[in-house]
Amino acid sequence: MTPATRPNILFIVVDDCGYADLGCTGQNDYATPALDRLAGEGVRFTQAYANAPLCTNTRVALTTGRYQYRLPIGLVEPLRWSDRDAPEMGIPPGFPTLPALLRDAGYKTALIGKWHLGYLPRYSPLRSGYGEFFGIMGGFTGYYTHIGDGGEHDFYEAETPVERQGYVTDLLSERASAWVEAAAAAPEPYFLSLHYTAPHWPWSAPSVEAAARQRELDRAEITEGGSTRIYGEMMGILDAGIGRVLDAVRRTSGGRETLVVFTSDNGGERFSKIWPFVGRKFDLLEGGLRVPQICWWPGRIAPGTVTEQVSITMDLTATCLAAAGVAPAREYPLEGLDLMPVLMGAAPAFERTLYWRMRNRYQRAVRRGDWKYLKVADREFLFDLAYDPRERGNLAAKQPAMLDELRALWEAWNRDMLPLPEQTVAPMSNLSEMLW
Repeated sequence: MTPATRPNILFIVVDDCGYADLGCTGQNDYATPALDRLAGEGVRFTQAYANAPLCTNTRVALTTGRYQYRLPIGLVEPLRWSDRDAPEMGIPPGFPTLPALLRDAGYKTALIGKWHLGYLPRYSPLRSGYGEFFGIMGGFTGYYTHIGDGGEHDFYEAETPVERQGYVTDLLSERASAWVEAAAAAPEPYFLSLHYTAPHWPWSAPSVEAAARQRELDRAEITEGGSTRIYGEMMGILDAGIGRVLDAVRRTSGGRETLVVFTSDNGGERFSKIWPFVGRKFDLLEGGLRVPQICWWPGRIAPGTVTEQVSITMDLTATCLAAAGVAPAREYPLEGLDLMPVLMGAAPAFERTLYWRMRNRYQRAVRRGDWKYLKVADREFLFDLAYDPRERGNLAAKQPAMLDELRALWEAWNRDMLPLPEQTVAPMSNLSEMLW
């Protein structure tokens, strides 16, 4: 591609949104018309996976296009405020990230929303390829109070804390809509990372604003409370905000094409509609790993398409670079694969082999074809996901050769990754549906 034909790219990541939390993927307790429309005009994935069942690790893979276990920050589960002064707890400045590669190729770049890949003064979005930043440095912030991980204010313009009044989801949507309007008028293409904190806790919404503000201030129960009704309200606000940003894209794309990618950083949390899987955030079960994913590129991607292509977050990194005609860095070869041939109907779906590990509860997993090997502590499982996507029938005893083969694949892959630390902090929450 020549620079004149490179598309704008809008990369939307939501936080803790489960596979079935959209109307187009099975949700019927609330409506998500904007995302349902996006799916109807693009391609929806049924077998998209996050690089990890929690946020920091998936975001490392997204920005590098490689397994997160190749950097020390990719080993924490997740990055916490208490890690802020650790020297290796961030994306190294100068690393050839997705935004940095696109910036160097002439793209205007910005992150609006959640960063969570290292704290100031060592790390920030502006030191990893983004020309602009408006949002949250840490793992979350209060939707009304804007108080973050460490009990301190967390809302930034560039690297400066700023005071803004309003509900965080709306603030991000409003800024993104305005940014798209302005960027579309510029001669260079743009890459906008729009990384929402919703529907991550604290579970706060307008119908419970007074109580939500108090909980955010008290912080004692910030991960508690909530309800499916409040969750649905948060998802409705999120969907409406995304709809406004997409409307801006549709109004301003003009003669330049635009690729829109939508995904979640991991599977759902407490109020997520986990069906048709089991497991949640922090689990290597399908409910913790399988995520909603949509790609939209009018004229390039056939509308109303549903694909069973198995994919993982870092594939989206490779796909964006390929769409922009930008080569990855030779010294850090991508481990994600370009999905554009499948998205454009130029190639059939292809088999993937994907790997995961979690220090939390000593979990490991590999998926090859329809087979999935899972180990939790000392127990091993083998599932045929085509027949048993809920992972209820353990075939380990009946298929010992396949169990051995997948175990060996995982062991060989693991030897090429950084070792997991011997000690780890207990997770902030673990709502797993246990296998025993």
